[in-house]
Amino acid sequence: MLEDVTKRLLDFGYTITDNDTWVLGFIIQKIENHIKNQCNVSAIPDGLHQTAVDMVCGEFLLEKKNIGQLTIVNLDAAVKSIQEGDTNITFAVGAGSMTSEQRLDALISYLMHPDADYASYRCVKW
Repeated sequence: MLEDVTKRLLDFGYTITDNDTWVLGFIIQKIENHIKNQCNVSAIPDGLHQTAVDMVCGEFLLEKKNIGQLTIVNLDAAVKSIQEGDTNITFAVGAGSMTSEQRLDALISYLMHPDADYASYRCVKW
């Protein structure tokens, strides 16, 4: 799974370093246990492999963002309009356009919350 996670993070513009290996291993185990507990199974079903990879990536990106080590996106507010006479600058916060940080948060949320995928793999516990 580590290889798939590494490739998926590369798709998002993040290159894994040697320092990330332990953290990724920890997050992979955490997500695997979470999926096993949610579905009441002893191994992750093949149909949830991509879901698990996305969840690991989301958890990893959130952790990196929260500790200030995520540098794949510019988190400055996006400029929506500029007016030269009398200098008027409007930032695209909440004005129908999303900033880089809002887009990153939406991506992380999408990656971390695939709850609908579990439904067909859940087993009844007796």
